[in-house]
Amino acid sequence: MKGVKNMTRKVLILGAGNAQYDAIKYCKEKGFEVYGCSYTDTDKSIPLLDHFEKINIIDVDEVKEYAIKINADIVYSVGSDVAMPTACKVSEQLNLPYFVSSETAIICNNKQQMRDYLGSDFEGNVHYFVSSNKDDLSEETLNFFPMMMKPVDSQGQRGVRLVSNMDEVLEEYDESMSHSKSKKIIFEEYLNGPEISVNAYVYEKELKFFLVSDRVSFEEYPGGIIKEHHLPTKESPVVVERIRALVERVVNKLNIENGPVYFQIKIVNDVPYVIEVTPRLDGCHMWNVIKEYCGFDLLDATFQHLLGNEQLAFCMKEKEGKFKLVFTCEKPNTAFDRSKYIIPDKCCYLRWYYENGDNVRVLNGFMEKGGYYIEEVK
Repeated sequence: MKGVKNMTRKVLILGAGNAQYDAIKYCKEKGFEVYGCSYTDTDKSIPLLDHFEKINIIDVDEVKEYAIKINADIVYSVGSDVAMPTACKVSEQLNLPYFVSSETAIICNNKQQMRDYLGSDFEGNVHYFVSSNKDDLSEETLNFFPMMMKPVDSQGQRGVRLVSNMDEVLEEYDESMSHSKSKKIIFEEYLNGPEISVNAYVYEKELKFFLVSDRVSFEEYPGGIIKEHHLPTKESPVVVERIRALVERVVNKLNIENGPVYFQIKIVNDVPYVIEVTPRLDGCHMWNVIKEYCGFDLLDATFQHLLGNEQLAFCMKEKEGKFKLVFTCEKPNTAFDRSKYIIPDKCCYLRWYYENGDNVRVLNGFMEKGGYYIEEVK
């Protein structure tokens, strides 16, 4: 942990969308004065904030200037890849609390840098190739079909495609490239197997919390667009231990000594492979279903740790039931209609992102999140 102060009061949250809703709400309930900034003034969570400033969260200098202006005690975010390099960089420069270095945050925010940093000989990495223009493409460089084609620095599933031959690569190339700020595409070996998520927490270089959940994605759309998360995992204890070992090796390699870490991992023949890793809380509100499942509050632990509370209790009391987090999804540029979704009468939690009649925003371009509920399955 770097630069921890005593009790903090002013919190600057980067982003004010649905992913940041719980963090803003939590900070408000704790009595903090909550500031927020975003490149747009239409984010859904802005009304919860005490103060809002329209600032692009990737602009380190502007965010730093705002943090100084408000005398922020914490600069942080949840559920956003693009926010973490800025949050870490500003916190480093202002000697505010932070979990990981800006270097680590930048590496995890770029698919090429993450793969390069792990190294080709790292067990759990995958075969990949990076292209900056179509002239890079040949039968020699792209010799491992099928593969996933991804912008190296886009967030979520934007621009992600599954391609099976060179014709499909050329057909989808420009669209995928349009989502990359650095104008690079990474081609990764396609892994045919179940996908899982890992929510973990590191405290003083030790993995204190580790939980595997199963991901259910839309099979009809490319890129693994998430539909549901299930707890507990169906993977065997042997595979779960292999996943844990992989997580610990990646955490050590990336010098993640404190704070939350989120993984997406594919399992092939009982062997885990890294798809994504990021030193932050996830963008799917998993802390809510984890709290229902085992009683551990990841969101609270994160902020308490950031505040300098060293009395964190990493206890789990798993329930016998099964839990699932289900997204109420809709196609983009569609009028949202809550009545089309069957919500369980006794769901643990329900939140809508849209009012009836609201236009669903384009994010991944195929099927967008319109809200979610958490259900215990007896």
